[in-house]
Order: sequence, then C-alpha cells, then structure tokens
Amino acid sequence: MYREIGKYIIRDWQIEDAPSIAKYANNRKIWMNLRDAFPHPYSLQDAESFISRAIEADPITVFAIATQSEAIGSIGLMLGKDVHRFTAEIGYWLAEPFWGKGIMTQAVKSLTAYAIRDLKLHRIFAEPYSTNPASVRVLEKASFICEGILRSNVFKDGKVLDQFLYSYVGKPSTQPVI
Repeated sequence: MYREIGKYIIRDWQIEDAPSIAKYANNRKIWMNLRDAFPHPYSLQDAESFISRAIEADPITVFAIATQSEAIGSIGLMLGKDVHRFTAEIGYWLAEPFWGKGIMTQAVKSLTAYAIRDLKLHRIFAEPYSTNPASVRVLEKASFICEGILRSNVFKDGKVLDQFLYSYVGKPSTQPVI
C-alpha cells in the first residue's frame, strides 16, 4: 500500500526502517498509550522483529507512516475472525516530534477507507485509554463514533483504566445474507 497524506506517506514496512522506529518508539509517552505487547524500552531488535512480522503477514495490514527519509510511526488493522470477519481493530502510534500536526487523523482516514474499500470490511473500531484524549480527538476527526465506555477494562502501568469504544461503520459487505 502507498498513500500520500499531505507531505507524509503511508507505505509498506522496509527492514531499513528499524533504526528510525527504534529511535522514536523508545518513548515512555508512546508506550503509555499502547498495549504491553509494545516493549519499553524499545530496542533495534524489537524494531527488526516487528518489521519482519509486518512484512511476512498475509494480508499485509500494518504500515509505516513516513516522511520521504524515515519512518515516524505505525498504523495497522487487527482483522477479526469467524463472525467478526468483516471487522477490524485499528491501532496506531506516531513519533512525538510529529504530534499535533494532523498526520494521524489523515492516516486513520486513509487506512479506514482502504479497509472498507479494498479489504471489504464493514466496521473498524478502536479502544483508546481514557487517559489518551489526543487519540480520542483523532478518532472523532476521522468520523469515528463513541459507542461507550469500557469501565475498568485494562491494567496499564500499575493502574486500572477505562477505555472508550469508538467505531466507524462503512457500507455493508456485499456477501449474501442467508
């Protein structure tokens, strides 16, 4: 996938992205808003492992957010299975020097359109922590709707947190109804 979002791009991962991702991902502020599977501290080896998994996936659903010279973040979909096969969870992070520039809103809009149009998904959802108002703003600007609050839903950094449940519902699948 290759999509231009202003002067930034969403593209497939390349192993050469590992040094920039290791540099930017090794940030406690980023880790605080992600699941614990995202390591902290974040090493070059972590970046290489992540990129290798992203490249080998079929279909490819995790992409780099990049400038012309380096990767500065990640955005991806975790596809649902079985009765959730037309649904995916969206996840993302962006290097701190690039926060507040509208990059992530454009990236979420772009990936959501791709998911609905090309992957034939019907529903994209996100579960930002209640302590992450910036992610909530991104989702709302990308036309996601708050469906509710998942009370005491996660344990992060020694604290029990609420999560919001946001979704974007696109056109229904063209699969026949039985």
